[in-house]
Amino acid sequence: MNDSQDKSEFKDCGSAQAGLEANHLGSGTPGKPAGTRWIIHLDMDAFYASVEILDNPALKGLPVIIGGNVPRSVVSTCSYEARAKGVHSGMPGTTAYRLCPEGIFLNVRMERYKEISAQVMSIFRRYTPLVEPLALDEAFLDVTGSIKLFGPAHEMAEKIRQDVFSETGLTVSAGVATIKHLAKIASGFKKPNGLTYIEAGQELAFIRPLDVRKLWGVGQATEKTLRLMGINTAGELADLPCDYVQARLGKSGLRLWRLANGIDEREVEPSREAKSIGNEWTYPEDIDGEETVNRELLALAVKVSARLREAGFGALTISVKARDHKFKTYTRSRTVANPLADHLQLHSLALELFPWDKKGPWRLLGLSASNLTLPGQRRKRLTLFDNIEAPSEGGIDPKLVEAMDAVNRRFGRDGLKPATLLSRDELDLDEEEVSE
Repeated sequence: MNDSQDKSEFKDCGSAQAGLEANHLGSGTPGKPAGTRWIIHLDMDAFYASVEILDNPALKGLPVIIGGNVPRSVVSTCSYEARAKGVHSGMPGTTAYRLCPEGIFLNVRMERYKEISAQVMSIFRRYTPLVEPLALDEAFLDVTGSIKLFGPAHEMAEKIRQDVFSETGLTVSAGVATIKHLAKIASGFKKPNGLTYIEAGQELAFIRPLDVRKLWGVGQATEKTLRLMGINTAGELADLPCDYVQARLGKSGLRLWRLANGIDEREVEPSREAKSIGNEWTYPEDIDGEETVNRELLALAVKVSARLREAGFGALTISVKARDHKFKTYTRSRTVANPLADHLQLHSLALELFPWDKKGPWRLLGLSASNLTLPGQRRKRLTLFDNIEAPSEGGIDPKLVEAMDAVNRRFGRDGLKPATLLSRDELDLDEEEVSE
């Protein structure tokens, strides 16, 4: 899952090295001698699958797989019984079925998951207002100011876990540490239904033996590079000169070097805003042809633009994603000067970004909007009786946009749509809303 940007991030290795010296005590403890922060990372166990089992106890002990039940779709998540068979999130449904033919494949019920998530987050907020959700099923809590009321952080984490189970019937794993990075790693150590507590002063003792792939942000490509460098543990990375790591890994090198040295000054941000809004569609059969692609990009633009306006955002960066029949993925983005929020603007830019120079057919198309403007920077919501500015170039009259939104809020998102899409076949799409 994604986290907020590090507002305190060092700009170069010189300042990072100075920060290392300033932020470490003789014992190797990150942070200052006084005012130690306490962070809890809480992560629901196999959340979607657990909700399905909660609603249908007959599924308990069975390999429950969420998603992957539509041709060419992927697994959203699965129970631990399915994981024992090798199934995991992001896996094609056909592969999941081959590994676990006895699996119980279920549709995603997002509204139900959101309902339970709201209940869980409300429990978290009883203990601190400083709750930063990362997704429906996980969050950071800064409980530093709650210790006098509820006791030490690790005891508080256990109380929260008990409350979640007694009130929802679901289990949650917890990691407790003085920095966000280690709290997140720790929450996965004793899954499911576990708690891992890293005492102040033991941060480096905990992190140095860890495999480098445990560091936040290390993907397959970075892991491969680190292995080629002879780096297998966080401690080995931490011992390298910062300049060398940055030269080999680029911008991410400085961040990883800091994390390996136990430096993470990011704060828990309860008012964290969405970073991106998008939709991706996996088609039951490959699509091809300029007319078909054009239509599908328009349909995506309608979806994404509606979600943007619903959230009160405009977007400065638009990205198009296309995956061909050989699973090769192309992603192209562009940043514009003025925020976009209507479907004609998004569609026009999507057509420019689409990899027309590559050969289809296509199994997946996606459109996302990022670099979002804050709600306070957006003009107020228009009514049909407001005086309006002239529509921006290539856009729609804001009155018409507002009227469309009003209809769709009442009758559903597909209540009113461009005529071009009226003849569009009702495809059995595997659709994913993408937000970050």
